[in-house]
Amino acid sequence: MMRTHYCGQLNETLADQEVTLCGWVHRRRDHGGVIFLDIRDREGLAQVVFDPDREETFALADSVRSEYVVRIRGKVRARPAGAVNPNMASGAIEVLGYELEVLNQAETPPFPLNEYSDVGEETRLRYRFIDLRRPEMAAKLKLRSQITSSIRRYLDENGFLDVETPILTRATPEGARDYLVPSRTHPGHFFALPQSPQLFKQLLMVSGFDRYYQIAKCFRDEDLRADRQPEFTQIDIETSFLDEADIMGLTEGMIRQLFKQVLDVELGEFPHMTFEEAMRRYGSDKPDLRNPLELVDVADQLAGVEFKVFSGPANDPKGRVAALRVPGGASMPRKQIDDYTKFVGIYGAKGLAYIKVNERAKGLEGLQSPIVKFIPEDNLEVILDRVGAVDGDIVFFGADKAKIVSEALGALRIKLGTDLELLTCEWAPLWVVDFPMFEENDDGSLSALHHPFTAPKCSPEALQAEPATALSRAYDMVLNGTELGGGSIRIHRKEMQQAVFNILGISPEEQQEKFGFLLDALKFGAPPHGGLAFGLDRLVMLVTGAQSIREVIAFPKTQSAACVMTQAPGLVDNKALRELSIRLREQAKVE
Repeated sequence: MMRTHYCGQLNETLADQEVTLCGWVHRRRDHGGVIFLDIRDREGLAQVVFDPDREETFALADSVRSEYVVRIRGKVRARPAGAVNPNMASGAIEVLGYELEVLNQAETPPFPLNEYSDVGEETRLRYRFIDLRRPEMAAKLKLRSQITSSIRRYLDENGFLDVETPILTRATPEGARDYLVPSRTHPGHFFALPQSPQLFKQLLMVSGFDRYYQIAKCFRDEDLRADRQPEFTQIDIETSFLDEADIMGLTEGMIRQLFKQVLDVELGEFPHMTFEEAMRRYGSDKPDLRNPLELVDVADQLAGVEFKVFSGPANDPKGRVAALRVPGGASMPRKQIDDYTKFVGIYGAKGLAYIKVNERAKGLEGLQSPIVKFIPEDNLEVILDRVGAVDGDIVFFGADKAKIVSEALGALRIKLGTDLELLTCEWAPLWVVDFPMFEENDDGSLSALHHPFTAPKCSPEALQAEPATALSRAYDMVLNGTELGGGSIRIHRKEMQQAVFNILGISPEEQQEKFGFLLDALKFGAPPHGGLAFGLDRLVMLVTGAQSIREVIAFPKTQSAACVMTQAPGLVDNKALRELSIRLREQAKVE
């Protein structure tokens, strides 16, 4: 046996026992002729003391440095009074070192691990194997493992089967953002890596597996935004013969149990909110309900004003005029308002109108704002009443196309909630339901809001008659303004699936070529089925309080989708490309 205990497992119950530890030297200290080594392994730290009376061992202890890999035999003893360290799991004891063996030396690491300085992320990712030695990083990955164990246990107990689906599959019809893999045996042909196991899990339902899950790797070659990874992990779930309420109940139970087991947190009620209400009140389909601020529609009060900035959108069927009251915000300095105006500009807003409510009793006199002169006093009173404005508040306004107003004020609401520390609780889960089936593209065509296999709430005939207003049987679980997972009841009849493809402008020939296997499966006895997929990386990020999903993935890619540690992606030599029947364009080589 190389070791008898992990460092972090030592405590008073082991006093006077001999133990063998293996690990890394976290720090070395020399105190008046006695040498202290803090030894670290994945479970924590232990302090080992070396006395000069064991000369050989003492000399060796004197020569070791940070990050040397060592093995130590010694005796556990209580620390002397006053030397107890409450910040350490093994802080009440120390080990008197008898023998010390250096298993490997280490060069000075590129950043210190004992007092972690804020080194750049690039350096941390370049030496990720060292970064992961840091106790706070190790803790996040251990928690990730506890989370997947809890989820597997719950699903196993609820009759789910873990089935693996292929990684080499066919490029999706959208073709959008697939990672392609050239085939050597089929020259000129490509596999794609899956963006999700969607079609395979539906086929497993047609095969009668009834309840399936998988903790699946998914791949997306997308334009990177702050928190997207080209490969990510999802908890993929599909069931047969259950409706929305059943699936939501089941997965809600899973998340509740997870929070109880891992954080000892009892999540309260999961309210259900329609997409329409979420957009209206919060400007987002994943509202953060910890934040008390709400958007209020006021177009009816501004339709008749001469000020075109307001009356234009107020009279436009696709426009929106909304107000956002910020309690106590009237004391906000001008510079801060200018900063918020810049911020909403990111979302396409052309400006940010505001009214500071100093003293409502004084009527117009008590309001401070560049816009009140454009609005009749009666309408102003109605608006201020409607948003619940009291002295000391500020009210912001957005007026534009509905999409821009919702996005801009929705984002401003979140930012104000953080800046002004308005959050009312730690966890706020909810279900968002009744999503539209389709969203309109700029050219007037429709695309699927979730994916084209989502079942609508109406018949194929009603769907084709009024596709733009049709609702789907989709549901998203949202926590603290983050979408944890989304799913839907799927289409299980061929006619309905073809109706949706038609609305999306996919011709019968294209349907057959790209989805022939799915349409075939739907005509050979497909049961009613539905499911859900959770983003595991996001879930772990929320539970650990990490700032980015890169913090909870062992070896993540950078924001430019590269791995600085292994230097991936890399060039491939011409001989290998020739075998794959691939030739690079000159321009690509130069780049």
